[in-house]
Amino acid sequence: MKIEVALFATLSKYLPPGAQNRRAVIEVKDGATVREVLTQLGIPPELPNILLVNGRQSPENTVVKEGETLSVFPPLAGGAPPAGPPLVGHVSRPGFRICPS
Repeated sequence: MKIEVALFATLSKYLPPGAQNRRAVIEVKDGATVREVLTQLGIPPELPNILLVNGRQSPENTVVKEGETLSVFPPLAGGAPPAGPPLVGHVSRPGFRICPS
């Protein structure tokens, strides 16, 4: 059966040749689980990731069905730490004040 896989960020290197826009349609065995699809793609089992089947978060033991989409994201993290020292005291602007707790 065929499913679509979408691999994002650092995981896109596991897409098969010919993939476009971080997506590929692949052939998997009937009754394949998400973990089996990840193994087929060469994604190491110890690599943390966020898994979605048709846009819904799903565990690795979810069985995929014909035509479904498996999306895999690496763990997401916040941005860079704030530039400069933390605000202390208060900042005055018309209609806006930050005061210490």
